[in-house]
Amino acid sequence: MSERTAPRTAPLRARAEIDLAALRANVRALCAHAPGAAVMAVVKSEAYGHGAVPCARAALAAGASWLGTATPEEALALRAAGLPGRILCWLWTPGGPWREAIEADLDVSVSGLWALREVTEAARAAGLPARVQLKADTGLGRNGCQPGEDWAALVGEARRAEAEGLLRVTGLWSHFACADEPGHPSIAAQLGLFREMVAHAEGQGVRPEVRHIANSPATLTLPGSHFDLVRTGIATYGISPSPELGTPADFGLRPVMTLSASLALVKQVPGGHGVSYGHRYVTPGETTLGLVPLGYADGIPRHASSAGPVLVEGKWRTIAGRVAMDQFVVDLGGDAPAPGTEAVLFGPGDRGEPTAEDWAQAAGTIAYEIVTRIGTRVPRVYVNEEQDG
Repeated sequence: MSERTAPRTAPLRARAEIDLAALRANVRALCAHAPGAAVMAVVKSEAYGHGAVPCARAALAAGASWLGTATPEEALALRAAGLPGRILCWLWTPGGPWREAIEADLDVSVSGLWALREVTEAARAAGLPARVQLKADTGLGRNGCQPGEDWAALVGEARRAEAEGLLRVTGLWSHFACADEPGHPSIAAQLGLFREMVAHAEGQGVRPEVRHIANSPATLTLPGSHFDLVRTGIATYGISPSPELGTPADFGLRPVMTLSASLALVKQVPGGHGVSYGHRYVTPGETTLGLVPLGYADGIPRHASSAGPVLVEGKWRTIAGRVAMDQFVVDLGGDAPAPGTEAVLFGPGDRGEPTAEDWAQAAGTIAYEIVTRIGTRVPRVYVNEEQDG
């Protein structure tokens, strides 16, 4: 991912401005939502498109005590960049870089016997004990070990490896399926099963440092799920995990990313003029068109064609016609801003600009996807890098 530090007036084709002061404030707010638990800032997928290393540093500075990634490669990249402290990575495939993870002092997640056996052999080869967290499938039906005999077998073999000094079980954890739907019956069911699976493991002698199941929505709305650690992903970046739960401001959060571009062309066209592929938009009368040099190769969803909102000179515009690979068009309604004028696709919303949630609604998706998919051709420009105060 490209990283730059530049003033707002830098003449860039496009930019994703990342406000690290907002991120630090979000982490402090999340710590306040879970005062009895440690906070893990999840920085997978380049920190949901914001840039993993700068965001990880800012999160740690603001009080997060853990970092989380999906893949081991993401976690190893954080270590290579000098990030200290505890880092958990949870998405493993056979033959994964277990030994490298052990030698980098990472916590690794295990959901089945194949993974436990591979990490145990890697620990034996490295001559170092692995830090292992056992993941339980309490109802999400994705990663994690099934309850019952499978869980008993996994816990039993982990304890035997622990007794040999090959690993230390540092955590027991799971993940909610419907925490963004308060009152959903699966929430109580998963919590109950998690407690049972933790109790079984502890009854077999496991002494975890952390037990955790709460993601961003559970951190914000389910205090009974906080246990020892909460994992905050999208909320770290100031986006509500579900608009039904509340806006970012309702939770004391502020969106961190502002995506903008410089108009590449402004031109006058007659009525009846087709715009972009397929002529799905035809100008209703004489007007001006503005060319925004961002497209689906940059992560602008093609599903937002004829719907995505853009702020130009204080007015909301809508994409005219289809989003192309590198560009899209907005109808400026006869206004004629100069080429180079800023077009803001989304941001916190306090300058009147659309938000990532507005784009999610326009594209029929979730705000998570809007920010995460912004591609590497768009430079990340970090502002407010210095710690507050």
